[in-house]
Amino acid sequence: MPILESTYKPPFWAKKSFVSTVFSGLARKVNGVEQVRERIILEDTDFLDLDWSYAKEKSNKVIILLHGLEGSAQRPYITGAAKLFNENAIDVCAVNFRSCSGVPNLLFRSYHSGATEDLEAVMQHVLSKGQYDEVYIKGISLGANLVLKYVGEDRILPQELKSVIAVSSPCDLKGSCGALLSFKNKHYAIRFLGHLKEKLKPKLEQFPNDISMDDFNAIKTLKDFDDVYTAKAHGFKDALDYYEKSSSLQFLPHIKTPTLIINALNDSFLSAACYPVKEAKQNANVYLEMPKYGGHVGFVDKDNVYYNERRALEFVKKMN
Repeated sequence: MPILESTYKPPFWAKKSFVSTVFSGLARKVNGVEQVRERIILEDTDFLDLDWSYAKEKSNKVIILLHGLEGSAQRPYITGAAKLFNENAIDVCAVNFRSCSGVPNLLFRSYHSGATEDLEAVMQHVLSKGQYDEVYIKGISLGANLVLKYVGEDRILPQELKSVIAVSSPCDLKGSCGALLSFKNKHYAIRFLGHLKEKLKPKLEQFPNDISMDDFNAIKTLKDFDDVYTAKAHGFKDALDYYEKSSSLQFLPHIKTPTLIINALNDSFLSAACYPVKEAKQNANVYLEMPKYGGHVGFVDKDNVYYNERRALEFVKKMN
């Protein structure tokens, strides 16, 4: 499809990438979302915690929401979307990836940017309820890459899946990792790495044959983490192999589901390859919107409803 012209106009104070990103991650508050937790058991005996919120009247429509790196279903970019969709007669299934629900997962493995088998398990569970004729998926950051890979892979998608939305998507994981490791993003990288290493600590005792203290101490950067843990725990040769196989960019040409990608041009987490202009122009199912502003998931807008949330709702309604 042609590239979409963005109509996003942030308040003057939110034009800087750093300000909009940090404000949205740390200062934004969303009230009025009641979540009900459901635990599902996966084929490998691990579990996922799903946080449901519901429209006032019984609905036959549901959106699955996927969070970003070290996020959860309680982050404001998830609850903000949940509130808007619930108010528009759509139920919400907000997924907590393995180890992200406040409870450690059971296995050595965890979650990663390409773990579409877990999304497939959620999809099948949602459909098994027999209530939903229309299903949508919205992914944020890591979750955005995940959903793009999911709909572009060689699988038969359920007819109930009508459209997907990917926001602040690191379509090229190697490039995005390089961006995060740059000096301007040092504060973000340190914060992410701290959270990841804290979660990894208990696995040192649980799985001493899989990871040692020497391995743990060798982790100095996010790429080190992916070399030492992510790749090893999930069947990749190393971090670069993980990035290559899990990047959604290569799957975009195969997408047959209506898909909206919203990546801000001033998103400091994204490299040039994360703006798939060529792929969008060559695939009638892929719509690419590149607002000038918005940072990383920082699309501040009126009444505490973010621009990407409004656009996701518009896209869902338009594609039906």
